[in-house]
Amino acid sequence: MEPLRLSKRMAELGLCSRREADEYIAKGWVKVDGVVVNVLGSKVTPDQTITLEPSAKAAQADRVTVLINKPVGYVSGQAEDGYQPAVVLFKPEYHWEEDDSGIRFAPAHLRGLAPAGRLDIDSVGLLVLTQDGRVAKHLIGEDSQVEKEYLVRVSGKLSEDGLRKLNHGLSLDGAALKPARVWWQNEDQLRFILKEGKKRQIRRMCELVGLEVVGLKRIRVGQVMLGNLPTGKWRYLKPGEKF
Repeated sequence: MEPLRLSKRMAELGLCSRREADEYIAKGWVKVDGVVVNVLGSKVTPDQTITLEPSAKAAQADRVTVLINKPVGYVSGQAEDGYQPAVVLFKPEYHWEEDDSGIRFAPAHLRGLAPAGRLDIDSVGLLVLTQDGRVAKHLIGEDSQVEKEYLVRVSGKLSEDGLRKLNHGLSLDGAALKPARVWWQNEDQLRFILKEGKKRQIRRMCELVGLEVVGLKRIRVGQVMLGNLPTGKWRYLKPGEKF
């Protein structure tokens, strides 16, 4: 069996992200077959047993995931073209009053908080920010199977063949898209369920079948719903709440 980097293997197993793995290894919080390994770049074989020390598990338990109802005019990640990133909304004054997670806001929750997925500047709805590499990998890792659901207001005429192609048969950037589920929600709104998230994917898909998107709202990521979270407000992912 071919050896591979310990940090990569830890990420493959879903123990943590590769960045977190390097941190845990350096701190002596990782054991391989019961022996502490604290040298970065160490290699293991797939049949070896990797375990985390209680200190690593405690550090993971302190990491938070934040759900924001992103308004138009904010970017998901780094600031660009004068637009602010959605993380600037993560302040006590924008905390949803009905958040029943039991988690209290702390400035330390901002450390390493990053978007797990993108939402265009002119799109609204559920945006996930997390400190937890396991959550990020689950939502945006290469092999992620997590569904994202959207309400999409459109203008233009859509043929039956066009609707079929939205469900399966379109390509972007030279690659076939994964099957989607797309149907009419009402006379001017489509409902999309996707398992991938290429840049401006839904808008580009609609353009390919002669539609223009005039409004896009993400209402669900996995099993987590946007629900009644008001625009511009945020809440914590509750203990026991899973994507």
